[in-house]
Amino acid sequence: MRGVLRQLIACQPLAWTAPAAGGPTLRRVLGWPSLTAIGLGTMLGGIFPTIGAGAHVAGPAVILAYVISGAVSLCVALCYAEFASMVPVAGSAYTYAYATLGELVAWIIGWDLILEYGLSLAPTASSLSDYFQHMLGNVGIVFPAWAQTANIHGPHPQVDLFACIVTIAVTLLVAAGIRESAGVNGALVVLQIVAMLVFIAAVAHAVHPANVTPFAPFGYHGVLASTALVFFAYIGFDTVTVASEEARDPERNVPIGIILALALGGLLYVALTLCTVGVLRFDRLSDGAAMLDALGAVSHSHALYWIVAIGGLAGNATVMLTSLLGQVRIFYVMARDRMLPPGVAAIHHVFRTPARMTVITGLIVAVFAAVLPLTDLLTLVNIGTLAAFAIVCAGVLVLRIVNPGATRPFRAPLLPLFSIMGAAACLYLITGLQFPTWVRYGVWFLIGIVVYALYGFRNSRLKLLEP
Repeated sequence: MRGVLRQLIACQPLAWTAPAAGGPTLRRVLGWPSLTAIGLGTMLGGIFPTIGAGAHVAGPAVILAYVISGAVSLCVALCYAEFASMVPVAGSAYTYAYATLGELVAWIIGWDLILEYGLSLAPTASSLSDYFQHMLGNVGIVFPAWAQTANIHGPHPQVDLFACIVTIAVTLLVAAGIRESAGVNGALVVLQIVAMLVFIAAVAHAVHPANVTPFAPFGYHGVLASTALVFFAYIGFDTVTVASEEARDPERNVPIGIILALALGGLLYVALTLCTVGVLRFDRLSDGAAMLDALGAVSHSHALYWIVAIGGLAGNATVMLTSLLGQVRIFYVMARDRMLPPGVAAIHHVFRTPARMTVITGLIVAVFAAVLPLTDLLTLVNIGTLAAFAIVCAGVLVLRIVNPGATRPFRAPLLPLFSIMGAAACLYLITGLQFPTWVRYGVWFLIGIVVYALYGFRNSRLKLLEP
């Protein structure tokens, strides 16, 4: 029993986080602009599926929800930046937890990151499908009723066919290589930023105080629930850390990418949300394409419509691209630690990516995108993300205490304040999620513990090296 407990709390030495010598390795081709674009690619697209869904819970106070989420994310981002400068590898929060809080916590956070990265493809695929169908409807093309949206309940079940198809397409692109994925991502980020600025310029003059009054019709609890929901839009900044093994000078460039992505994204979120709920009553916004609804209430210009619509497509596509990129690289590091079967970490000899696991993950998520509604997907992603972020904040403080002499190219300011605030805020936001989300997460957590007990505990790198 004592030996079991010792393994559960055993920490992986920081020196072990470096990639093993021999065999093909990931290509170090990304500078801080590309890393910032990867973070923005995940973050900015998160605004499209969350404005409408968040407004339906909090009313116009969804604006405040984005501000609060941004403040919490800042605390977490500074902790991530310190960890990333110390441990510049692809495992993100999983690796950080393994080095500070022990193997069991590392497994739990790695399992949670599947919800953050892998499953987050699904709600953005749903929003992308919503935008695409809006565009087709504008020219008189309508999908069959059974293929329009995810709704498997009721007398006439429906699936989101386009969400499934686009998930598979993004999967094939990510499998092809990091350079190709980063290039497409950079172009899409520029496109969506242009579309966002065009949207703000087109509707800002029509913002009316009556549309944001009363500001918080559902009270404090509505704001809390909305904050927990729209937090999805901020989770992209930590995707930068997942690309650490493919970054040049990661000790410098990864922290820069994290903080720049969060700062630029937060400013755009507040401006976009104010313009959206300020020109159209929140109860008239759709879940997945709220910005198009607001634009349609202000202007009938086809040119403006297509610019914003294409920006929405680009934004959702970048979230899918970077989230899948992050997920398969977390699998890669977990398999390298023998917490998952070694075949998961196999790198394709031509593409130099974990191509096999990319395709498997993409196909599974395509099924989720086809059958689960948008709000259900968002809340399940967020509960896993908030749990992972809380552990990262705690881990930075633990490492400052147990290993104060470790090299820290970037040091998070005002610790332990930001660490404690970040962890506490993430845990508090989880309480804003509804009970069915807790049940789903509980089932997911138990499945993860079973998988760890049957494989990871018996085969982990630490276990195999025991005398």
